[in-house]
Amino acid sequence: MKQNRYNFRNFDQNSFFNMKTTSKAKNDHLYLNIADNIEKQIMDKVLNIGDKLPSVRLLSKQQGVSMSTTLQAYYHLEGKGLVESRPQSGYYVRFNPSRFPQKIEKSNPRLSTKNKNVEAIISEVYDDFEMPGMVKFSLSVPAPEILPLAKLNKALIQATRELPANGTSYERVQGSEQLRRQIARWSAQWGRLQPDDLVTTAGCMNAISYCLMALTKPGDTIAVESPVYFGTLRFAQSIGLKVIELPTDPDTGVDPDDVKKALQKHNIKACFFVTNFSNPLGYCMPDEQKMALVKLLSKHGVPLIEDDLYGDVYFGTQRPKPCKSFDEEGNVLWCGSVSKTLAPGYRVGWVAPGKYIDKVKRLKLYHSITSATTHQAAIANFLATGRYEHHLRKLRQTLHSNSLQFIRSIGENFPEVTKVTNPKGGFILWLELAKHIDTYQLYQEAMQQKMSIAPGAMFTLQERYQNCMRLSYGMQWKPEVERALKKLGGLVKSMS
Repeated sequence: MKQNRYNFRNFDQNSFFNMKTTSKAKNDHLYLNIADNIEKQIMDKVLNIGDKLPSVRLLSKQQGVSMSTTLQAYYHLEGKGLVESRPQSGYYVRFNPSRFPQKIEKSNPRLSTKNKNVEAIISEVYDDFEMPGMVKFSLSVPAPEILPLAKLNKALIQATRELPANGTSYERVQGSEQLRRQIARWSAQWGRLQPDDLVTTAGCMNAISYCLMALTKPGDTIAVESPVYFGTLRFAQSIGLKVIELPTDPDTGVDPDDVKKALQKHNIKACFFVTNFSNPLGYCMPDEQKMALVKLLSKHGVPLIEDDLYGDVYFGTQRPKPCKSFDEEGNVLWCGSVSKTLAPGYRVGWVAPGKYIDKVKRLKLYHSITSATTHQAAIANFLATGRYEHHLRKLRQTLHSNSLQFIRSIGENFPEVTKVTNPKGGFILWLELAKHIDTYQLYQEAMQQKMSIAPGAMFTLQERYQNCMRLSYGMQWKPEVERALKKLGGLVKSMS
């Protein structure tokens, strides 16, 4: 068999045909082992767009599997948008991960300057996304159709029946003991939290708010990544804090050296970072960088508020560790929630505040007294019975497939100067368009065609990111979604 017959170019044919199926694959899904190997070849740029893949018959023979197994592997890759079938010809690589530059420009750290219109932009975007028939690229939560709604309803009914007073009584201030026990058990995959280390909250943003109030007073300065979730920025601004936006790499996040420079220059009272699959850049900070960051901040006595909201939505083989797993002094305040994975409207979140737990508990007592009893019990039951992990496996597969479909569609329909991140988890893409394009104007034009995007100006307190936008792929991939991306790309081209 000659290599050029399949146009493999730099492809290592021997490594492909001599793949060994693992015992796990033999026991379960042979086709996934084959598909994963092909996907790796594509993502490593060994296989390029347009390359022809081995025929079903040839690959079946080389792998020692049935033709139906090989077809399943190709169907799986086709569903992810990685390959395409051409009549009378076979399967070809469709997705090209080198289509876009991955690096988004960095800026120098500085105190925030007023971005005059951003409050109005945020209000407009979040007032409009509930319009009927809207394709909600702007909404950073999973769509209802990819959530286990029926099972959640049953868990909620069960909680109402079994709780004292049918869930109408107050919980203790620290929150449901059952839920805290399950969160601590869940965290064992990366750390050693105990139930008493945790305080439950009304979602992750509520946890972050308590942390900021516990650590700062009006006039203090905090440091954050940039771009960063607008809710954190606006809350910090609302309680009178100054904000330094640090340079942020779209693959690895904030560099500890940049944090060190900021600490030397400014009297920083706290840092806030989304270390795993950040919103909106999608980066995942490497472990050695997390360790260095924790050590640096501990040395300077500066607490770290860590938003680990997306950590469970990873596309690799294991969950990435949070900075909290390297914290030996209680200096990291670890915040989480099920709002991005299971039930956005339940508003069930938590924080492990380390040595600041008493301050956080007092703030919760003063602001809300307790948390919603029945919702906490329902989520605790989901964690205890294994239904959460079962749901997450399906969710990760759906979102990973969606991310590849989105990037492939953007590559086909947007101008070639477009830059887009390639996250390894979460459900957010960050796009950088040509410098002259105003994504708020793009938002207004997209809304007329029933599409909602999040303009980049929302994610900073500075006059920046006007040519950037955030897109969510947290929805079921359907023909209407692809048509909407094609329309959006057409609007961008018309502005170029």
